[in-house]
Amino acid sequence: MIHTKRLATPYIVWMVLFTVVPLGIVFYYAFTDSITGQFTLENIVRIQSYMPIFIKSIWLALISTLVCLIIGYPVAYYIAQCPPSRQRLLYLLVMLPMCISFLLRTMAWVSLLDDTGIINRFIQAMGMKPLPLIRNNGAVVLGMVYNYLPYMILPLYSVILKIDSRLIEAAQDLGCNSPQVFTKVIFPLSMPGVISGFTMVFVPAVSTFYISQKLGSSGTTLIGDVIESQFKAAYNPNLGAALSLILMVLVFICIGITRRVSGTEEVAMP
Repeated sequence: MIHTKRLATPYIVWMVLFTVVPLGIVFYYAFTDSITGQFTLENIVRIQSYMPIFIKSIWLALISTLVCLIIGYPVAYYIAQCPPSRQRLLYLLVMLPMCISFLLRTMAWVSLLDDTGIINRFIQAMGMKPLPLIRNNGAVVLGMVYNYLPYMILPLYSVILKIDSRLIEAAQDLGCNSPQVFTKVIFPLSMPGVISGFTMVFVPAVSTFYISQKLGSSGTTLIGDVIESQFKAAYNPNLGAALSLILMVLVFICIGITRRVSGTEEVAMP
């Protein structure tokens, strides 16, 4: 009889090859000199000059994540309340944009928001001046929300769907109105989906670079753009690895704070 622990061997090998080894390479380059290859903290020290970009990246990612939560929660709740046949259709519609290339989806927004794009041409046809819809923070947040919104809806839908309807009925029998049922029963029970959605949206949003390049400007440079430039234009992989390492640490800190805050909340029953 095959020992059950052996079944985890493929997963362990996969994690070592594609997680542990790459992280080890990042650590090596982050703490070595690009010329001599000797140990140094210079790359870590140089990160101080990029802290404003770090802060801006985290800020825009948080805004995008919160917008996704505000939009995605009602959508997920509505889908979960529909009959099974309609749920499958709506679930498919949510996933459908993910079947299109990420680059094409972003470029579609460029065509819509550009100074000579579809929206501004329509505005000019009405006799008004074109609006600055692109190359700003708002356009970058819009691109993030559009691309990452399904990652918020899907985990929320999965968790809300599993909430026992008897708990809702019990809260109503005890005199809770609809807002109280939501705040005391539904939302606390759906917190695992909120945390999963937050993680799945925040992590790619804080490290994105293509969205900021196409929808932003030089004033909306994010840390993902800087890291990409270190491996392409400037070709300083040591500094790029150090920036990636600090970004990973900051992401873990933000996620840890979120999980800790959510973990202290108990399900308040009426």
